[in-house]
Parts: sequence; C-alpha cells; structure tokens
Amino acid sequence: MSEVWETKDGRRRVRRDPPTLEDAVLAAQGLSDDVGAQIEIVMSLMPVSTEAARSAVLKMGQRKETSRVTIAGRSGAPRAVVVERRPSRSVTPRPKASVGYRGRI
Repeated sequence: MSEVWETKDGRRRVRRDPPTLEDAVLAAQGLSDDVGAQIEIVMSLMPVSTEAARSAVLKMGQRKETSRVTIAGRSGAPRAVVVERRPSRSVTPRPKASVGYRGRI
C-alpha cells in the first residue's frame, strides 16, 4: 500500500505497511510477562481468534528467550554515562597578514 503525490521535485511515494501479528506479540510481551495477558493484548490489537493469538504468543515466547541479551554488571553499582563534547564548527576569523611589507635583510 503506497501513497503518491506530486511535488515541485517530482512524484513522491511513501510505503505504508500495516502492523503484523508479530508486531502485536512483541508489543504484548513488552507490556506483560503473563502469557494469558499477552494473548488478550494481541487479541485487542489485531482481529485474530484466540487460538491464532495463543499460537503466535507461544511461538514468539520461545524465540524471545533465545534472543535475549543480558549485560552483566555489579549489582547496586551505578552505570557510567559518557558524554562527549563535540567541538563547534564556527569559523574564527584569522588575523590578516600585512600586505606589501617586506623586511630588510
């Protein structure tokens, strides 16, 4: 599904993809850890049956555990935040060199 319109630079087109069942399952997993609640959330987001929602949640639940990344650290220790200052790109005027001056040797 795409939308096309004319601009001064020519035709422009934006592709619009409707959300998928996997998107709804990922959203439900982010909102709740309970499988029953995830099924209810998927059913409220997408027009699917209970069985389709349950199978998608269980299939994505198995995949979720294998792809989880954990960052190990000391418990209770604050995390370090690094802030780097980027130098400004403003141009500073340079002093003009004297024109026509030649020192005597």
